[in-house]
Amino acid sequence: MTTRRFTTRSGHVLVADTYGADDAPPVLLTHGGGQTRHAWNRTGERLAEAGYRVINLDLRGHGESDWSKAGDYSLDGFIADVEDVLAQITTGPIALVGASLGGMISLVATGEAAAHTTRLVLVDVVPRVEPAGAQRIVDFMLAHSDGFASLEEAADAVAAYIPERPRPKSNAGLEKNLRLRDGRLHWHWDPALLGPGGLRGSNAEVRLELAAATVSCPTLLVRGVLSDVVSPEGVERLRVLIPHLDICDVAEAGHMVAGDRNDVFASAVVDFLSAPCPQAAPHAGR
Repeated sequence: MTTRRFTTRSGHVLVADTYGADDAPPVLLTHGGGQTRHAWNRTGERLAEAGYRVINLDLRGHGESDWSKAGDYSLDGFIADVEDVLAQITTGPIALVGASLGGMISLVATGEAAAHTTRLVLVDVVPRVEPAGAQRIVDFMLAHSDGFASLEEAADAVAAYIPERPRPKSNAGLEKNLRLRDGRLHWHWDPALLGPGGLRGSNAEVRLELAAATVSCPTLLVRGVLSDVVSPEGVERLRVLIPHLDICDVAEAGHMVAGDRNDVFASAVVDFLSAPCPQAAPHAGR
């Protein structure tokens, strides 16, 4: 694994970990809102072992990437970043794998042709998510604005938020998502993400549906069976928009599918990316 920095047209410096050989087929991983690239560490390693070149990106405002001085966390801002990163990685096709916010970015980038996507993997995200589940995520992100007194306190908060996930024996992974500031540990994402210039200040559903209706590349939705964000109704609506959609339901996993059942998740993604490519699918209508 090597760490690389990309400078975008907006002047942001974005940090990514890369895995695999430089001449292998490229895959871009984009994490969920409030997460960092470390959520994908094991997935990146697994994909590299399977013969892919993996670019595991910290989105703007997350992890080690720059925060937006203008508080711009719009879909347009994120998609422009992806375009700029891809231009520095490859002039050819690429597979996109995105979870939650990262899936929204990947879906729009594919549907609006901002990326030359050969395969698209959406991880527990659809255009029409369940409002209560989405609000629960926002509530958790806003609940600890004053940070934590200790790593154990942060671990307690995560355990209460994701009770279905066995508590890890070590907090080393959690520690990578926190930074010490003013004597307390804070999540390493910009609070402006949930401000007027962020996703809460826009209605993305219509744009996501329009983008989905133009997706012709092979597409996989990986859904956590325990997810309160993606419902069976949301899945069926996405299937109407993308008739060739493949679906993988992961048992004993919630919205954080890769973290809950990474072994099952990574196997499903590797199998999907490695399968023979079918003929291009027709576009769906609205």
